[in-house]
Amino acid sequence: MKKRVLIIFAALAFCVSEAWSQDPHFSQFYASPLYTNPALAGSVVCPRATLIYRNQWPSIQRAFRTPAVSYDQYFDALSGGIGVLVMSDAESEYYRTNMAALMYSLRLKLTDDIFLNLAAQGSVTSRSLDWDQLHFGDEIDPRYGFIYSTMADRPSTMSKTYFDVAAGFVLYGENWYAGFAAHNLTQPNDGYISYNKVPIRFTGHAGMNFNVSRDKRRTNAFFGAPIISPNVIYDYQAGFQKLNVGLYLDWSPFIVGAWLRHPLTGWEGADAIDPDALVLLFGAQWEQFKIGYSYDITVSGLANASGGAHEVSLSYLFPCPEKRHKVKSIKCPSF
Repeated sequence: MKKRVLIIFAALAFCVSEAWSQDPHFSQFYASPLYTNPALAGSVVCPRATLIYRNQWPSIQRAFRTPAVSYDQYFDALSGGIGVLVMSDAESEYYRTNMAALMYSLRLKLTDDIFLNLAAQGSVTSRSLDWDQLHFGDEIDPRYGFIYSTMADRPSTMSKTYFDVAAGFVLYGENWYAGFAAHNLTQPNDGYISYNKVPIRFTGHAGMNFNVSRDKRRTNAFFGAPIISPNVIYDYQAGFQKLNVGLYLDWSPFIVGAWLRHPLTGWEGADAIDPDALVLLFGAQWEQFKIGYSYDITVSGLANASGGAHEVSLSYLFPCPEKRHKVKSIKCPSF
């Protein structure tokens, strides 16, 4: 039954005269740094490869599954970082979005202690639909179920491909960072039956690092000095606002964290609503490897039906090539 509800909901989304879609999101924001903000390309200086997978609402079979892989590094010759991001988002068994993006982040030194990264991104997105597998409300007989043929107009094409642009910046110092990014700047058309602009997604994020160790060094042969990192991330898209407030404890080689995700408004300026989810995270890092797991505990009215969300991330930091001069990295969280 849950699967049928999802199929009907997806089908209705294609038939309305105006439908707003929302970009996928990750709860481990900094385990998918290039998706959060293209200005984070090259932010750790050394070559970095990341893999992240999100399974949202697992109680609904094959509801939302989103894997993404990325690679980025800083280049002296370019005075900035280059990043590549590939993502696939399955919103059901019958509707999928694939995206590939290339970005460049220019690093500027404003003062001895303050730096600015300015980034531009170009991407190609392809959406595909298996129309024959969808079910509509006019197919349902109250007694016998899906026995009728739908009167819904069949789209002339089952795939949409478009080019898009994004931009962002990150301002950072020794132990703080703040950034802003705007995606879908060209607002391309992704409608199947009627014209539908992809709404611009705005993201603002900031955080700080506090070393709580007295001697500011490794406390013993195994654990590093404990670092507390409060963070905030704000998203806006098509009238929907979302505030994420989180806190990390980095006591190398382990990291634990928690985020509260709170929608500030509903679609088209609806009144503020209750918090959506509490995200709990655990990660470990050893030498060049980092692995993390998070779970979204749904606290809204969808708690019993959704099953929350699972997210797993893995990253590898390659050895740095020899540099002509020292480049300061952004000390943002790993997950």
